[in-house]
Amino acid sequence: MAEESGQERTEQATSKRRDDFRKKGQVAQSKEVNTAALLSVSIMLWYFYGAQFWSKLSWMSRYVWELAGNYAVTPQSVIQMLGFSLKNGALLLAPLFLMVLLVGFLASYLQIGWLFTTQPLLPDLSKLDPIKGAARFISKRSLVELVKSLAKVILVGFVAYKTVLNEFDAALYLVDMDIIETLHYVGRVALAVLFKSCGVMLLLALIDFMFVRWEMEEKMKMTKQEQKEEFKESEGDPQLKARVRALQQEMARNRMMAEVPKADVIITNPTHLSIAIRYEMGKMDAPVVVAKGADHLAMKIRELAREHDVPLVENVVVARALYKVDIGAVVPEQMFKAVAEILAYVYSLKKRR
Repeated sequence: MAEESGQERTEQATSKRRDDFRKKGQVAQSKEVNTAALLSVSIMLWYFYGAQFWSKLSWMSRYVWELAGNYAVTPQSVIQMLGFSLKNGALLLAPLFLMVLLVGFLASYLQIGWLFTTQPLLPDLSKLDPIKGAARFISKRSLVELVKSLAKVILVGFVAYKTVLNEFDAALYLVDMDIIETLHYVGRVALAVLFKSCGVMLLLALIDFMFVRWEMEEKMKMTKQEQKEEFKESEGDPQLKARVRALQQEMARNRMMAEVPKADVIITNPTHLSIAIRYEMGKMDAPVVVAKGADHLAMKIRELAREHDVPLVENVVVARALYKVDIGAVVPEQMFKAVAEILAYVYSLKKRR
């Protein structure tokens, strides 16, 4: 959309846009982190579990070979032997499988948190387009993945080569060693290669994690037009909101004007204020402001009051004070005396009539 409109994505992603990307499964997750974590933990587990693993495997092998001499091959004995092998093999490999599951889960969870979405699994017919498919092979993303793969092969290969090269002099003495010493030496060198390769993978994983996060931030950036459209969707069209607000004000004004004929008196400031007061003895604890207005609305209140024979009383001080009172609120206590005098004057006029 940004390319079609000619606008550049210069604005940071909003919370809504981040949520939309997340719902689609588009998150900053580095596969190199998962690979490096699995490799590191596997090496550590093998370092501590290797001796026990070989011990149990040797015991299983010895048990099978010792049993082979007087083993009667029958359907029942074959099933028993198969069950024995599967059970002990599963127990032997269980720590490795559990470790892979746990580390794989934690490596993903620590990067993106808990996320479950079926959006990436939905069929996308655009992926069947051969032209777009060919374009993906020569895209910028494919080039980045190629560079990362070459970097892993070159760096790990170089580390392995340097490690083995440093052991060249010591390897010359292998001809004088027995088989056990040779195996120990080879195992030690292999372990050194694995540890150093693991260090390289961790470094590459950190770099890739930072790059993937930066890439996702760039992908989620928005144009100014997209931000405006999102604001309209989330907050509503400003013009529509203004129209609704105007209608609400008009309805409130109409309800207020409907109370003017019921008022006992309209207190005015001769220049621009009108305040309608109502009081029902025995039903109200104090007089209530039922309508108020300034300028043009004040004139409308006065015209409506004259049409319904509601008295108008001019009092600048009282009018200014009561204009600050909310519609529907009682007159402040400090104004009781002044308003009471005005109401008494109005009631006396009505009695004369």
